[in-house]
Amino acid sequence: MPTISPIHRTPSLKKEEITKNWYIVDAEGKTLGRLCSAIAARLRGKHKPTFTPNQDCGDAIIVINAAKVKVTGNKFNLKSYHHHSLYPGGLTTVQFKDLIQSNPERIIMEGVKGMLPKSKLGHKMLTHCRVFAGSEHNLQAQKPVKLEL
Repeated sequence: MPTISPIHRTPSLKKEEITKNWYIVDAEGKTLGRLCSAIAARLRGKHKPTFTPNQDCGDAIIVINAAKVKVTGNKFNLKSYHHHSLYPGGLTTVQFKDLIQSNPERIIMEGVKGMLPKSKLGHKMLTHCRVFAGSEHNLQAQKPVKLEL
């Protein structure tokens, strides 16, 4: 094996070197799965040339109009979300059509959560995603930039 010179090494970011940008994504008319995978990649930082797998080097994402996201096929009637309380008989199932009316933020969060690493780092990345059902949000102080996915 040839030796690799120090100038050609892959950079590994440290916590102090990470910069986070805030982006705002409009979910109106977007397909749920494609939107969630794009958000998860941004949260993870895979779009940056300085991507480091063991650091939280992604950006922060604000999602608006979560109630207007669409699904393809017959998923509107058939898709369901499950939660178990860890007690016997504690399975709770909620249909997509009911959840889009009562808690549309959860639909986006569940989709993005499933596409992030299942570790402490993945849970930390998920905290940088904020979802709002309508077009209004309370994060103007972060000066988010509009992002087209």
